[in-house]
Amino acid sequence: MTKPDLDSSPAATLTRRGRVALITLNRPAAMNAVNAELSAAVGAALEEFAADPELQVAVVTGAGRAFCAGMDLKAAAEGLAVDAPGHEDWGFGGIVTHWVDKPVIAAVNGLALGGGVEIVLACDLVVADEEAKFGLPEVRRGLFPAAGGVIRLPRIVPRNMALEMALTGEAIDAETAARWGLVNRVAPAGKSLEAALELAETLAAGAPLALGAVKRLIHAASGFGSDQEAPAWADNDSEWVAVSRSEDAKEGPRAFVEKRVPRWTGR
Repeated sequence: MTKPDLDSSPAATLTRRGRVALITLNRPAAMNAVNAELSAAVGAALEEFAADPELQVAVVTGAGRAFCAGMDLKAAAEGLAVDAPGHEDWGFGGIVTHWVDKPVIAAVNGLALGGGVEIVLACDLVVADEEAKFGLPEVRRGLFPAAGGVIRLPRIVPRNMALEMALTGEAIDAETAARWGLVNRVAPAGKSLEAALELAETLAAGAPLALGAVKRLIHAASGFGSDQEAPAWADNDSEWVAVSRSEDAKEGPRAFVEKRVPRWTGR
């Protein structure tokens, strides 16, 4: 069961900035808490991003003072669904199990709590405002981080740190998150989006096919117990064949020799 959001503005928006898609969680009055409308809007934005060859990198951020306060507990208390109707496969927030081959950067502009942290974990890179906070308070609500928190967090930060976050429910600051490996870059106060967009432009300078191959292989690598496992090398070699035979693989060296910016086609 779902109930329409009384706010008439879209629960999430996609803005094009050249090769970068800016996806903004847009429920600032509710600290961007996730309800069905937000999940549907984020999921649709990711679909649009994935399908558009002109877009190479996405940045996900929050409107207002929070990145995302997690699940909309008011909706949950009323027994309302918070997944995107008809797209439950996208997962919480329309993103946590919604795979796209292109890089996604989280620009954490403020509080990221509960499911907000799990949205961060679903992204590939993380830029955080120096005043941002990260917390998994679910155990204090009789729940646990079931939208990827207990699965993804210990793959990124040391196990004991993941246990501390999930068992205590206490929030950590951006500096601690960076020290533990949850955050790639810490930006000055109010500059997380600017820093994330700069990072996105850096990524977007790469060849689309190569970016996709790198993302797929690095994510898949965590599923292998050793770097000597044959399936890991088979995946690596398969991706290499596809990328090395592409037009972009010819364009890269040609542009280097001619001392110009490559003109990628994604072919």
